[in-house]
Order: sequence, then C-alpha cells, then structure tokens
Amino acid sequence: MALSYRTRRRLSLLILIVGLPLYIALVWGIMGALDRPPIWLEFVIYIVLGFLWMLPFKFVFKGVGQADPDTHPVDQPGEQSGRR
Repeated sequence: MALSYRTRRRLSLLILIVGLPLYIALVWGIMGALDRPPIWLEFVIYIVLGFLWMLPFKFVFKGVGQADPDTHPVDQPGEQSGRR
C-alpha cells in the first residue's frame, strides 16, 4: 500500500512530535536502569540508538521535504509566462 504525499507528511510529523520523544524517554529509562558503562561505550550506544529509531520509518520520511509531486506547478516567479 503506497501512502500519498500528504499522508506521509502528516505521519512523519506525528512520528517526530510524539514518537521520537517517547523513544528518547524509553532509551533514557533503559539506560538509567542499567549499570553505567564506560563513557565511550555509552556514547556509542546512544549514537547507534539515535540512528536505529529511524530505520523502520524510512519509507515515511523519504521525499517529504520535496515539493508535492501530485500538484501541477503554476507560473513560478521569475519565469516568463507569455503574458504581458
């Protein structure tokens, strides 16, 4: 099932506003419950987990920052439209 551009934009916003803070709280809680590892290992764990959260959502975020491909461009400023 392919998601429309508008749906992907809304879903990505929901993931960033709600899902990411929940993920951060979850990781923070788990890391706080464990014995503190050496600082270099803790740094590596946070970097890996920082990239790991986005892998399942790659299809949602792909192309969201681009212009909507479903809309037809109208006369852009700076382009000649043939009207005077």
